[in-house]
Amino acid sequence: MEPPKEARTLSDPVARPLGAASSQTPNEEERREGGAAPPAAVLGEEADGAGIIFEVKTSLFKDCSNCCRPQKVCLCPFLPVYPLHVSTHLYIIQHPAEENKVLRTVPLLTACLPQDKCKVKIGRRFSEERDPELSTVCRKSGTLILYPGDEAANLEEFILDSPIYPSTIIIIDGTWSQAKDIFYKNSLFRLPKQVQLKTSISSQYVIRTQPTNRCLSTLECAAVALSILEKNSDIQETLLRPLQALCSFQLQHGAQIRHSKEHLLKNGLYPKPMPKNKRKLRKMELLMNSVKI
Repeated sequence: MEPPKEARTLSDPVARPLGAASSQTPNEEERREGGAAPPAAVLGEEADGAGIIFEVKTSLFKDCSNCCRPQKVCLCPFLPVYPLHVSTHLYIIQHPAEENKVLRTVPLLTACLPQDKCKVKIGRRFSEERDPELSTVCRKSGTLILYPGDEAANLEEFILDSPIYPSTIIIIDGTWSQAKDIFYKNSLFRLPKQVQLKTSISSQYVIRTQPTNRCLSTLECAAVALSILEKNSDIQETLLRPLQALCSFQLQHGAQIRHSKEHLLKNGLYPKPMPKNKRKLRKMELLMNSVKI
């Protein structure tokens, strides 16, 4: 059995304040484009020419230090000029498989918020020994964890009745199966109060397939939750702006709108045969009947 990987904190990828930028956005399996380098003879002697070619290539492939996108498709024009002023501390628990995905939204989120208010913890397993800071956070009475389920309270209703106003919220970043694995196999995440969002908005992250029409990306969950906790609807609008720009750019450059599995099943558009596994088949039936899974 493979030993669990130790959790780690994402080192600060964001430079402050945010600067001006070029254009931006990611791609489904985005590949950075670069023109062919001119022949070495055109650049001068072979030794010097090789160095110039190297410099040209590295400049084309260099990522923006703000939004972590290739500079050619930088999203910084759509980010706030200065980090948003929030009092809530946000902890993102990121599955290791998400770290290198091109279409991830967490870098956009961290680029919009103050460094001391948004921390990313990468790993599958967390414990008091491995991460004393996270353990302390989970044990505080003012900490919430955003994860849907029968035990989860509606966030808006909870803060109205809570004697202690929440100061921290934890969000798990990964696919639904990855998030489920992290939530149920880490006892630390059972300590905070479990909450969920009761919202009718559909995800604007239309370049990735979601299980249902109401499933939101990590950035969208954070945007809605922070706007509720901070009592400021402008936060949601500001955080969603770079995501909208990202999706718009992708669609303009060949990406296709990805409908949810729920939409595809209900409209007879699901491209794969129905699974024979009873558990998976049951999930499909629940999606078709709009039952929460």
